[in-house]
Amino acid sequence: MNFYSVIIGTELLNGRRKDAHFSFLNEQLLKRGWNHKASFVIDDDPNFMYDIFKLIQVDENSVMFCFGGIGSTPDDYTRKVAARAFTNGQMQFHKEAQTLIKNQFKDEAYPHRINMAHLPIGAKLLKNVVNNVPGFYLENRFFFTPGFPSMSQAMIEEALEKHYPKNNYIKSRLTLTAQCSENDLIPLMQNLPKTIELSSLPKIVGTQRNVVLSLSSYDEKLLHKEFNKIIQHLISEKIEYKLTDLFKLVN
Repeated sequence: MNFYSVIIGTELLNGRRKDAHFSFLNEQLLKRGWNHKASFVIDDDPNFMYDIFKLIQVDENSVMFCFGGIGSTPDDYTRKVAARAFTNGQMQFHKEAQTLIKNQFKDEAYPHRINMAHLPIGAKLLKNVVNNVPGFYLENRFFFTPGFPSMSQAMIEEALEKHYPKNNYIKSRLTLTAQCSENDLIPLMQNLPKTIELSSLPKIVGTQRNVVLSLSSYDEKLLHKEFNKIIQHLISEKIEYKLTDLFKLVN
């Protein structure tokens, strides 16, 4: 699965607030063996929101967590945009969501708060541990939560535990730091099989150029084979190196 986050809030982009959603979601994904494919921080623009939702929907393996814009004020567009993107604009009042909102706010549920129960058709609910106004999700993979971390974080955990508790396909990673430049190792990098994921990070210590080279793969046998080729090259070229991170990943 490819996990995406969409964090909606002009106040984040203009500096009025600091984002806390990405770090929490990323931590929860990594501990379960998943990775972020991409994260978007966007302003409250309905057309742009729609474009981002459709971009993510094109990926048939996508799972999206969206934060913000599901309230009842005029600048809360997410419910309608989600319907436009995922249910051909069809919406209905969700009976369970209506009951939760009425029980929470009594007479003050009307005339505005009750509109938070007007959801894309077919929506299922995420529990709000703070005030019982639920988040919602579609197709078991598009999740919509409030902009308040105190509310959204429990929803993230609920969604992941129910639908994506663990990635059973675990990568292994091998990493070394070599006392040379990236340029010296490019021919080796170019010959790596496509099933090997490469990360190359240059590093300068004093006047010494170094490169931190990290390989990962679901194929542990192939990973060790290709990593050993690099080590043999370093030995033959008398390039000093140090091994690190010899372990199986959950990320």
